Amino acid sequence: MASNDPEHRGEEEEAHAPGGAAEEEDTGAQVSPIVRLEEVAVTTGEEDEDALLDLKAKLYRFDKDGNQWKERGTGTVKLLKHKDSQKVRLVMRQAKTLKICANHLVLPSIKLQEHAGSDKSCVWHATDFSDGELKEEMFCIRFGSVESEYIFISLAESL
Repeated sequence: MASNDPEHRGEEEEAHAPGGAAEEEDTGAQVSPIVRLEEVAVTTGEEDEDALLDLKAKLYRFDKDGNQWKERGTGTVKLLKHKDSQKVRLVMRQAKTLKICANHLVLPSIKLQEHAGSDKSCVWHATDFSDGELKEEMFCIRFGSVESEYIFISLAESL
């Protein structure tokens, strides 16, 4: 029961406050895990490559049948340069699942163009391998800032 007496009220508040006198005691009980998980080595396929660029973006693919842009994923786009062959490829993975949504070589024949509707996005054609088979795709990528888009375009064109 709460007391109206100022002297006693301070003691009650202290007992119920975090770190106060009513804090739970450590019983010393040991809880062992039900399942033991072993550490597994994960290979991404990017071990022999150096990242030239690593930016967050949203990727779209043009669907010819529906004549519209379809979202491919939101995540990290990377330009990776192979240490031996010096070839550069674009790889983009979805943020939470890490599923590959773009995977293709950056070739001189690929022409990046600023998207007409936005100054933060650009479009290009590429032969992509993200679905396990080579397919000609038209991509659009949108960045969070104009600076990120500028960095992406200028680096990709310099390769």
